[in-house]
Amino acid sequence: MREARIPTEELMGSGHLACQGCGATIAMRFALKALGSKTILVIPACCWAVIDGTFPHSAVDVPIFHTAFETAAVTAAGVKAGLEMRGDFETTVVAWAGDGGTFDIGLQALSGTAERNDDIIYVCYDNEAYMNTGIQRSSSTPVGAWTTTTPVTNYKTRPKKNMIDIMAAHAIPYIATASVAYPEDLIRKFKKAKAIKGTKYIQILAPCPTGWKLSPELTIWAGRKAVTSKVYPMLEITENGNKLTVWKDFEATSFKEYIKPQGRFRHLKENEIEKIGKDVESSWQRLLAREKMLASIPGLEA
Repeated sequence: MREARIPTEELMGSGHLACQGCGATIAMRFALKALGSKTILVIPACCWAVIDGTFPHSAVDVPIFHTAFETAAVTAAGVKAGLEMRGDFETTVVAWAGDGGTFDIGLQALSGTAERNDDIIYVCYDNEAYMNTGIQRSSSTPVGAWTTTTPVTNYKTRPKKNMIDIMAAHAIPYIATASVAYPEDLIRKFKKAKAIKGTKYIQILAPCPTGWKLSPELTIWAGRKAVTSKVYPMLEITENGNKLTVWKDFEATSFKEYIKPQGRFRHLKENEIEKIGKDVESSWQRLLAREKMLASIPGLEA
């Protein structure tokens, strides 16, 4: 019998407060399976600050430090420093934030932590808006999307911020994207990050049925279609930004197939959907060209 690639240990219970089909809860469950019990979570204001439950109860069986919206990365770095001063070099410290607390409000602390190469794992569970406070636009919200602050008469026209390139510019040792629809890949990436010293950044696509106006049973479907339609490339950046690996071993699906079931895009006309789909393909081709270019440069050193 082959060894199970998904650990059986459960460090997250069922008594959480998330919405039905919440991608962020799926992400946490698999991340903790990969990291194990010697883990401390630092959580800023976000959906997970509510999902975990009210004090003194908790849905996870590891310590959690709740911190201010903008300080997840630097607080995690401080917790790690404190542990090491006490002689604990084994406990993994994870900053666990949404896209609002990563792409926007927490970017300054994350940048400083990455510049110092503090030894933490920073996780952005990316549901593409400020879901906890009422589905407001973030800089992770994709072009064309409805939110409560970008209504259908004035939907978002700017593209999603490229956090991966921003983090790569810091020359940190490990960057990855993942999706809740591919748990074995997600777990592998967390285990890999845990073994690397320095700042590690993992961005997980975590579909939000409430904010995406998507049926809850389609969470995993959406996470998979985002990858196969090339909207959300699965990649790893290693060797301090010098090596890019993009996962391409999948059967491509159409952008329309991904976007149609999501009510947040229901207002878009066919020509607008086609335009966004073409932009997605162009971004994908640029990513592949970058991967090829980096592979062709001799003498790159970590």
